[in-house]
Formats: sequence, structure tokens, C-alpha cells
Amino acid sequence: MAEPADGKKRCPWCLNHPLYLAYHDEEWGMPVHDERKLFEALILDGAQAGLSWLTILKKREGYRQAFDQFDFTKVARYTQARCDKLCQNEQIIRNPLKIRSAVSNAQAFIEVRKEHGSFDAYLWGFVGRVPIINDRPSMQDVPATTELSSTIAKDLKKRGFNFVGSTIIYAMMQAIGMVDDHLNDCWRKGCGAR
Repeated sequence: MAEPADGKKRCPWCLNHPLYLAYHDEEWGMPVHDERKLFEALILDGAQAGLSWLTILKKREGYRQAFDQFDFTKVARYTQARCDKLCQNEQIIRNPLKIRSAVSNAQAFIEVRKEHGSFDAYLWGFVGRVPIINDRPSMQDVPATTELSSTIAKDLKKRGFNFVGSTIIYAMMQAIGMVDDHLNDCWRKGCGAR
């Protein structure tokens, strides 16, 4: 894919596919507070484990259909038979452990909401509800994990969540705008804080 002719500087990872470009320009790093979208981010970032994000983006609509538009109250009630059926769905990643974890994560998600009022309040509480805008001169300066992502991952695991290692959680933090890791010369830098 050729670099867009709009003259805007972008993070180089988004320049090799139109889906990446749209995701970078419209979503990545923008603060998300909607409960369903937070649940979607949690499930999709977990599904990515061992795969590329592009693979997940290509299957995102399939996931939305398969998982009731990420209605966590419905997903929490999925039976083993429903999970077995999802394992046959070619529109999603058919890993039984990842599918089953979506159900247990929905159940844990609901418990967190009971305790904190919302998953948003719980998760964004780790950053005082203010995005962390990082100094990232180059892609080499963007870590895969941070001390904070490890802290959140540990707390999520303690609460019964699966597929929530530090790397997965840091990717989710980037995706939902808890951290802004756009490179310093990227036109999207700081957009989530405005």
C-alpha cells in the first residue's frame, strides 16, 4: 500500500494495509469509555494472542455477529454447546480456549461492574481517568509492556480474567486511549487528550 497523499505523518505500522490505516486514523489511541466497546477490546486483544492485529481487524465484524455485538450480559450466559458452535464459525478465531475465555471474561467483567459501578471506572482508574501521552520518537521507543500494564494484568488475573497478560493489556491500553503511543511526529499524537 502506498503512503496516503494527504501529507499527514503517521505511525509507520499502519501504512501496509488499508484496514490498519483506517484503524490508526479513526480509533487507535482515542479514549474509549463505552462498556461494550471496552469488553470488545478486552476480547479482541485476547484473541490476538499469537496472531497479528490485522488478522483480528479482518475478523472483527464476524466477532461482533458471533458474540451478540459484545453484549457481555449475553456472552456471560453462553453454554458449552454455544461455545462448541462458535468453534465451527470461520468468521472468528476458532480457538476453544479463547472462545471459552470470552465467556469467563464476560462473567468477570460483570463482577467488576458490580464492585466498581462500571468496568470503565475500574480500568480508567489506573490512570486517574486521564490518558498518558508518551514521548515516542520512533517505533523502537514503543514498549510491548510497562509496569502499569503488568499491574493491571495481575489484578485482572486475580479477578478471574484470562488472556490478559501484560503484553495483551498494554495493546488494549493503546487501543482504548489509556496511553497515547502515536509517534511524536504523527498527526494523531495527542488527539485523544483534546
